[in-house]
Amino acid sequence: MSFAQSVLSPWLLVLCAAVSLALLAWLMTLRPWQALVNDTALQHRWLAATLGVVVLWQLRAQAVDWLTLHLVFTTLLLLLFKAPLALVSNVLVNVAMVAIGRNDWTLLGVNVLVTGIVPAVVVGLVWRFVDRKLPDNIMLFMFVCGFFGSALATLAGGLSAVGLILIGSQDAHAILLAKEYARFLPLLMPAEAFITGMLLIILMVYHPHWVATFNDQRYIDSQ
Repeated sequence: MSFAQSVLSPWLLVLCAAVSLALLAWLMTLRPWQALVNDTALQHRWLAATLGVVVLWQLRAQAVDWLTLHLVFTTLLLLLFKAPLALVSNVLVNVAMVAIGRNDWTLLGVNVLVTGIVPAVVVGLVWRFVDRKLPDNIMLFMFVCGFFGSALATLAGGLSAVGLILIGSQDAHAILLAKEYARFLPLLMPAEAFITGMLLIILMVYHPHWVATFNDQRYIDSQ
């Protein structure tokens, strides 16, 4: 779920933009581009994944002009490239949506927050839990991170979008529609979880070294 046109108060747009910019500035201090500079194959995978998400975001349901339902793929990006590169990809995807006229540029900060930062935080916490608390079992990694983590991230992103409308919109009709859209979240959750989980499984079987959050020596070789 993301915004295409603004129904939010200007103060909330500025606040979301400031939060997104502050977090991205902090991520830049981690120098995520260094991994790309040193690995040509990673450059190709990251760019291909980013472009693929741009294309897949065109498959969307939009009953009203200002709010769209679509798959996000932040979970898959984070599991493949970890948080810094995944969020840079999300920013580029959102910029592409603005460039092709899909979304209003004033909503860039809000959409990065809703489709990138919030889902990434949720998936990051799920991955940390699996990495530190659960046994070294490949099935647990696949299902908890790939399926459950993706569904939970989709729910968090959707609820954050609805919450922003409830606290930052003066349009009573928009608030009513946001509550109605919230009912569609259970339909998005299994779709995102299934696609993300299946792609993750395929990559872990054929190219486990492509999944940055997956340690094949720990989950496969040591078993």
